[in-house]
Amino acid sequence: MSINSIDYSEISSVSSKWEHKDDSATNIADSKKQQGAARRRIEMLRDIQASGLTLAEARELGLLH
Repeated sequence: MSINSIDYSEISSVSSKWEHKDDSATNIADSKKQQGAARRRIEMLRDIQASGLTLAEARELGLLH
């Protein structure tokens, strides 16, 4: 196959499909980031509770923002 026999319109249509997939992948990634952040916050709050600190004390120590 030579470079001159490539159908560039077909390549363009295929590449536009890839761009659409990339958009959905970023939406999924954002959702996973949110879930991960929520999970870390819950774990941190459980650790604070297990240590016996109050939320006010945890804020004073800079553990909570």
